[in-house]
Amino acid sequence: MYKAIFLTADQVMEQLQVSKQKAYKIIQQLNRELDEQRLITVRGRVNADYFYERCCYQKKTKGGE
Repeated sequence: MYKAIFLTADQVMEQLQVSKQKAYKIIQQLNRELDEQRLITVRGRVNADYFYERCCYQKKTKGGE
């Protein structure tokens, strides 16, 4: 099955149980962090792996394991 690479505001809203406005603010913050790392971002969407990592849904691994 297809795994989403980017999450929309509606998906962030559902995952965190926040308003749409708050979801957009979270996306904006996470994309700013990714921009600082010189990574490509998509306005209004956030990289799913980065979102889950920052929201403590996935553990960081050492050495890319």
